[in-house]
Amino acid sequence: MAGDSSFDIVSKVERQEVDNALNQAAKEVATRFDFKDTGASIKWSGDVIAMEASGEERVKAIWDVFQSKLVRRGIDLKALKPSDPKLSGKTWHMSATMQQGIPQEGAKKISKLIRDTGPKSVRALIEGDQLRITSKSRDDLQKVQQLVREADLDFAVQFVNYR
Repeated sequence: MAGDSSFDIVSKVERQEVDNALNQAAKEVATRFDFKDTGASIKWSGDVIAMEASGEERVKAIWDVFQSKLVRRGIDLKALKPSDPKLSGKTWHMSATMQQGIPQEGAKKISKLIRDTGPKSVRALIEGDQLRITSKSRDDLQKVQQLVREADLDFAVQFVNYR
């Protein structure tokens, strides 16, 4: 049998999918009756998604519409971090930022989880904003994937480069 098998744990969001969800949400906000005459909008503002409306409930409703579009496109909601609605002049504003890459403390948490409760033959190596998991047994790698899926993490994870 050849050497070790491995896979990477990453936290990446495809911007094009988020853009498609945002465009769908913007169309719905523009055409829905309950958003009429509220100044409701959702759009990109640099790398941040900006939402605004005339009331706090309306801006939260825009966020709900956007979340439903993200879920339909298979994007984990943990990949976006929303801010609290804020009043600025006469309009309420809310923003959401995309989280790319696993934060250092999150990578350490996953690595510790694998060391403590995962199979003993598995090694986790932090490489920048991702983790490389290696083992001689592919079954052990699948157990680690299941373990990470079941863990309560505050960011989205994907498994890539399975070899």
